[in-house]
Amino acid sequence: MQTTLSEQAKRLPRAEEAESILRSCVHCGFCNATCPTYQLQGDELDGPRGRIYLIKQVLEGNHVTEKTQLHLDRCLSCRNCETTCPSGVDYHNLLDIGREVVDRAVPRPLDQRLLRMGLRAVVPNAGLFKTLLSLGQSFRPLLPDAIKCKLPRQIHPAKARPTQRHTRRVLMLEGCVQPALSPNTNAATARVLDRLGISVTPISQAGCCGAVDYHLNAQEAGLNRARRNIDAWWPSLESGAEAIVQTASGCGAFVKDYGHLLKDDPAYAAKAQRVSALTKDLVEVLRDEPLETLGVHSDLRLAFHCPCTLQHAQKLGGAVESVLIRLGFNLTAVPDAHLCCGSAGTYSMTQPELSQQLRDNKLNALESGQPQVIVTANIGCQTHLDSAGRTPVRHWIEMVEDALH
Repeated sequence: MQTTLSEQAKRLPRAEEAESILRSCVHCGFCNATCPTYQLQGDELDGPRGRIYLIKQVLEGNHVTEKTQLHLDRCLSCRNCETTCPSGVDYHNLLDIGREVVDRAVPRPLDQRLLRMGLRAVVPNAGLFKTLLSLGQSFRPLLPDAIKCKLPRQIHPAKARPTQRHTRRVLMLEGCVQPALSPNTNAATARVLDRLGISVTPISQAGCCGAVDYHLNAQEAGLNRARRNIDAWWPSLESGAEAIVQTASGCGAFVKDYGHLLKDDPAYAAKAQRVSALTKDLVEVLRDEPLETLGVHSDLRLAFHCPCTLQHAQKLGGAVESVLIRLGFNLTAVPDAHLCCGSAGTYSMTQPELSQQLRDNKLNALESGQPQVIVTANIGCQTHLDSAGRTPVRHWIEMVEDALH
């Protein structure tokens, strides 16, 4: 695509990157065929090709409007289009660049600003989030339905973590909301890995991965969180930890991007590249281990929802399904498994109507094989899908841990 950046756009820190991405797009439109919001809205500007055109206009100096901001806001950042694109357009990075420029040009209404400030204040703060969740659970009967449905139906308490120390050890990001919403997920991970001779070392100084800030257009705040995590992990990586395990695929996708996002930071570029290289989703660790030694047995019929951050961002579609089949689980078929469930980080809060439509469509597909439990690999998807009050939704590693003998 021929592109001529404005003089103002040429001064952006990522101007060359934006121009390169724009020029790689041939406007074939294949991306629209797999874009969840284009399928719902039927509007060219609510598909990747239209959004790329909007960003091109902005960077070429055209007037920026609230309409531009709305269409960029409606994007889930699911990256389905990147999986489909024959030209390899790096859409998500272009979207981040475009959103930042648009947000500087178009002030948001007060209610939107307050919502985004609230999300950034609460979600990345694990202690505050847990306190507010506990209060919400206590006063659940008094809450309006819009808030009540965001609370988990059931919180499975964490089982004891193993105390044995093995020669092999990995680090694990505990996460911001997962310890409160699904506290047993990381405990189950530690117990399964312990059976395989791998110790998990949580690093308490490592906090939110930074994705919440970054994707709400507080990009420098998100990168500062990334720097703090790198500092927290670095001594353990230097002393021999073999990987940083992520049990939330959304966090994993963002941490794997640290190397790219911090490539121009002289103090962190090399460390960020190493952290990204050593970051693994849980399934990447387990698939290389002798799983048959675990002695798993279960008669449960499961449907697996593959999060967008796992299949499109990390290119690990089918990996969890393969592990579950190796372990003997009965998996049901899921039509249109490539489509987003509508969680998409904070999207369910900022775009509730579209998010709910996508959730209900996804649940219809997941339940078509009549599973007893739906399993997934990301706490956002897990909470969002479970909020419908239909088939229970859990993290897949908890099903594995429950089936151990």
